[in-house]
Amino acid sequence: MVLDETWISLLLMVGTMMLVGGCRKLTQRHMYTRRPRMFLLEVFATFQICACTNELRLLANVQPKPHVALTLTYIFTVLHGLTLTGSTCNPCGTLQQILDGGISVKQGGLKIGAQFAGAVLARIYMHRIWSMGIINVHSEALSEGCCNPIQTTETQAFCIELLFSTVFQLTILQFESIKPRLRVHLIALLITMLVYGDKAIMPPPPSLADDFDLFQELVKRVADTLLIPLEEVKDTDHQLFDIQSSCSNIGMIIDKTIVLIMETDSSKVS
Repeated sequence: MVLDETWISLLLMVGTMMLVGGCRKLTQRHMYTRRPRMFLLEVFATFQICACTNELRLLANVQPKPHVALTLTYIFTVLHGLTLTGSTCNPCGTLQQILDGGISVKQGGLKIGAQFAGAVLARIYMHRIWSMGIINVHSEALSEGCCNPIQTTETQAFCIELLFSTVFQLTILQFESIKPRLRVHLIALLITMLVYGDKAIMPPPPSLADDFDLFQELVKRVADTLLIPLEEVKDTDHQLFDIQSSCSNIGMIIDKTIVLIMETDSSKVS
């Protein structure tokens, strides 16, 4: 991604945050009923996080890598924490509040419903913007569609997610006694560290060329173990694949085979 496209993507995220901030202020000023106000605030907050995360994912390959992506992750996490006070934006966090007795089951269900609604709206919003094709990465992201984010085995992915979730929840409990302004930066730093650890533990899958090289190395090791001598093929074009030169030979072999069969049958008849 070139520098101009990066700035356009950043402006899009900042514009989305300003739009959500305006909607939240209007809701707080003009919505006096408690539950509808809580629902709308949660919808807007989840919408902002999901939309910015979708756009931020496209900046993962900006050079120098991964310093830019990690820095942007930290900055936008801090901005989300400062601008979305009072919102959970996560069903797991809402369930934790219900179990702690902080909110009732009805309020928790209302928040979770608002979070799913905000996520769906964010997906529609980002697909509309990406369909405009303002920058190249938008068109590429739109053509990719949904893909499996797991880049390792399911067992390893489960263990890594369990480990990181446990570390995150335990650390959040330790941060509750810290001032909110400082707590936001500590949580953002923690999330950035977990993102970096996730990329370090689960590297991207190898390419087809890497798979072929690994297969060749495996064959060589097996051959060495079994004491089987191997010779390097110097000719890149194998004779079996030289169709033009082999067609006439194949035809001659077939003709000879047919003649041989006919001679055998005639000898049996006689």
